[in-house]
Order: sequence, then structure tokens, then C-alpha cells
Amino acid sequence: MKFKLYIFLLLFSTMIFAQQKQVETSIDTTKNKIGAEFKLTLKTVVTSTAKVEFPKLKNIGPLEVIQSYPIDTVKKDATNYELIKKYGLTQFDSGRYTIPSVKILIDKKPFYSDSIKVEVANVKVDTLQQKMYDIKDISTVDEGIGNWWIYVLIALVIIGIGAFVYWYVKKRQLKKIEEEVYKTPIEKATSLLNNLEQKELVQKGEIKEYYSELTDIARNYIEEAIHIPAMESTTSELIAAIRTASTQKKMTLTPETVENLERVLRQADLVKFAKSKPLEFEIKEDKNKIQKVILTLDNAIPTEVPEDIEDQLLNEAQRQKQIQAQLKKQRNARIGYAVAATILLLFATTTFFIVTKGFNYVKDNIIGHPSKELLEGEWVKSAYGSPAVLIETPKVLKRMDAQKVLPKEAMALIKEMQLFTYGSMIDNFYVTVSTSKFKQPTDIDLNKTLEGTLKIIEAQGGQNIIVKQEDFQTNEGIQGIKGYGTMTVLNPATKTSTKAYYELLLFKQDQGLQQIMILHEEGDTYANEITTRILNSVELQRANN
Repeated sequence: MKFKLYIFLLLFSTMIFAQQKQVETSIDTTKNKIGAEFKLTLKTVVTSTAKVEFPKLKNIGPLEVIQSYPIDTVKKDATNYELIKKYGLTQFDSGRYTIPSVKILIDKKPFYSDSIKVEVANVKVDTLQQKMYDIKDISTVDEGIGNWWIYVLIALVIIGIGAFVYWYVKKRQLKKIEEEVYKTPIEKATSLLNNLEQKELVQKGEIKEYYSELTDIARNYIEEAIHIPAMESTTSELIAAIRTASTQKKMTLTPETVENLERVLRQADLVKFAKSKPLEFEIKEDKNKIQKVILTLDNAIPTEVPEDIEDQLLNEAQRQKQIQAQLKKQRNARIGYAVAATILLLFATTTFFIVTKGFNYVKDNIIGHPSKELLEGEWVKSAYGSPAVLIETPKVLKRMDAQKVLPKEAMALIKEMQLFTYGSMIDNFYVTVSTSKFKQPTDIDLNKTLEGTLKIIEAQGGQNIIVKQEDFQTNEGIQGIKGYGTMTVLNPATKTSTKAYYELLLFKQDQGLQQIMILHEEGDTYANEITTRILNSVELQRANN
């Protein structure tokens, strides 16, 4: 009979772990009144390079964490430090409770504190000396909205800045178009001369820039109105070209007009290339000369035969087409500016959070993380099997057909079996709960059950299994064992392997066996928190109830 039972345990069992005692556990008092604080202290001695992670908990077993104190660091010697972490706990129901072990990660390896029994006593109420008051109505408490609004606000600000850049560039571009698109060359030259004075370059001491723009206005006008390549010509070439055009186009130009233009152009050459500095009155005279030369040239150009209405419409259509082309080009440019500004701000914001919070924080909150979503989701507390296993999990466990899992030889020994799971061994997170009752009286050896479980795990793809073992006790005092460790899980579909961390609880009651298994990827901090919360919630229904 025992031999058959071991075969069954080999096919059916699951897992559990043990550890070296590296965490010292103490509490200020084991007896307290309702609502009073128990101060739980965890101490560990590590080297200066070790990374220690104490868990952030809202509850430790049946007790509520009302205060998580900062970690104290005490230097022991040249290389070792003692880290002291304290938790303030309380309970508002009287009774005897067990503070379960707490998992601490030291260089990503789990170590556990000792469990401690405490007692919470009722507070005696003297109804003779104290006044009695009616019970107040229940007050509703608004639920917090979390931190998601911060990310929404940041996104809106970035989009708003991008929209502002688009609007600002558009405004500047429209203004530029209004300045650049003119009906006639003389209209353009006159407007540019007025704008030149508004820039106040002379008052700012920018004489070179002033003369450069002044002569460019004159050269542009000559090029557009008289059709001479003025922008590419030297001063001598330009003057010669004007004299030739005057003869060919029958322009009535006085020698004084041409001489004034030549004088200003040569003055500009001296300013730009010889660093000459004309006096203020000379600068003013040169501007007046250019303005007079442009007006004289415009009046000297022979009047062309008026265009008929069709030609006028054609020219206006070409002008409007030119404007639309510029508008389209500048619209694409401002879209580019807005997109570039938005991308730059997103990059700067992402970099800021990476520097301050870390890359994993940004990745997990923006891209998402399966274990993080499980941890922050709505948990379910339920009872599974008979005798019932009471457990809190991120998702409801689904009932599985045990006959599809176990061979007929093993099922022949079982009177009743129920199996519940979430996920699988190759998923991010895997939880199983099973309960069974045997037909014949059986002496169940949990240690051998654990050994059989590991062989089953090997058959299912687990490799390089490392196991540790320790005793485990629920809050209600039911004894069992816990096994934990690491393994390499082989994915048969992709032929790839993953390093996994597992924990297994095993309990025996009369002719029954109760098991809880948790498995997840090693180093997953969110999964570690899920595991801790699940194990702290475990409670069993006694078989004789």
C-alpha cells in the first residue's frame, strides 16, 4: 500500500523550499490590547555591497501594517553592516494570532523571518464612569484616483506645447508670406525699405548688416524690374548693365541717378570688405539715394501695353498658385516643427523618469508588465476543494479534471480529488491548489511527497531544480512543510528555457492531502510580491469540521 501511495505522490505532488537563517526576528510584546501597536523588528547582517529588499506590505498575515519604519543601518565592522527594519502592526479583533514569516530578498535570493504568536486582548469598558453615545451613521469615503492623472496631465501638456509651436510658427509664416508676396517690384522694394528702418540696425551698431540689406533691396528690384542679374554681378558689372539696359529699353536716366547708385554700392563694398565706418549723416544720405534711385528707375521704365482681362486673370492665378505652394510648403514645415517639439519633450520626459525612477519603472508603466497588472488588479478570496483551502489570488482559479492529469493507477487510490489552477508552467505566473482524500488509511510522508513532486516537475520540463525545505504553519496553527527554490523551465513549443522560482505548501489532515504551488520567472519583483501576498493569505479548513 505504501509503495502505491508513493507512486501516487510521485505523479501528483507539487513543490516547496528551505533556507539558511539569515534574518533575526523579534517583537516588542506578544500581548497587546485591541488597536495597540505590535512593533515587529527584522535584522540582517550583510556586506556593504549586498542589495537588501524589505517588502512593502499592507498586511502581514491577519495583522494590519499601520507603520513601515525607515531602515536603520549600523556598521558592524569594516565590511559588514546590520540592517534593521521595523513594522508597526495592529489588530482590531481579540484573539490569538500568528504573524507569518516575511520574505526578504538579499541579492535577489529569498530569506524568511520567523513566525511569531501574539495575543490581542479586549479593552474593558466601564459603562458606569463613561457616558454612552449613539452609534454614528456610516460615512462614505471617496476612493483615491491613483497616480494615472499625472501621466495624463504630462501628455496633455506635451500635446499643448506641440499645438502652441504649430500655432506660433504658422503665425510667423503667414506674416512672412504677407511681407514676401507683392504685386509689383516697386511695392516690394518700398515695403522692404520701411522694414529695414524698423529694425534699427544703425542704432544697434550693425552697419555692415544695414548696408548689406540696403544694397540687396536695390539689386533685387533691378533684377525683377529691369531683368538684369544684379544679385550675381559686381558693382562695376551692374552699373555697366544698367547703362546698356537704359539704351536698349529707352529708359530716360540721368547720369546723376546712375552715379548715386554706383556711389552707394561702392560705399557698401567698403563697409563689407574694408570695414569702413560711414558717419551717421552719410548712412542716412545713402538710404535716401537708394530710395530715390529705385523710384527714378521705376518711373524710367517704359510703360507696357496694358494687359487684357484674360492676361490679368492668368497672372493673378499664377500669383495665387505661387502663394498656395508657399502655404503648403510652410504648413509641412510647421507640422514638422510641432512633431519635432513633441518628440523632443517626450524624449526629455522619458529620460527624466528613467534617471529618477529607473528604466524598469518607465517600461512597466508605459509598455506594461503582466505581473504588475496581476498585482494591481482586483484580487479574489475564495475556498477551493474539500477540506477547503482558503486563499487570495489575483485571478479566480479554474477547476481542472484530475482524471486527465493522473493515471488510472493513481486515481484508483483516491476517494475524492479536486484540482484548481491559473496559468501554466511556461506562463508568467502559475498557481495550483489541490485537495485529495484516500480510500484506505494511509500514513502520508510530506518529505517524500516533496521528493516525488520534484521528479514530476522534471518529467514536465523542469531542469536543474534546486530545492530548500522548512516547516510551515498557518495562522490557525495547522502544520505543514514548505519547499522552495529555482529551476529551468523548458518550453516545448519554442524549445527555449526560462529560469523560474517556485514555492510549494503541503499539508496532511487525516486521510487527506492539500497542496498549493506557485511558480513564476525568477527576478520578477511584482511576482515576488504576489507570492508573498498569496502565502500570507493561506488558511485551511480542518478536516474534522
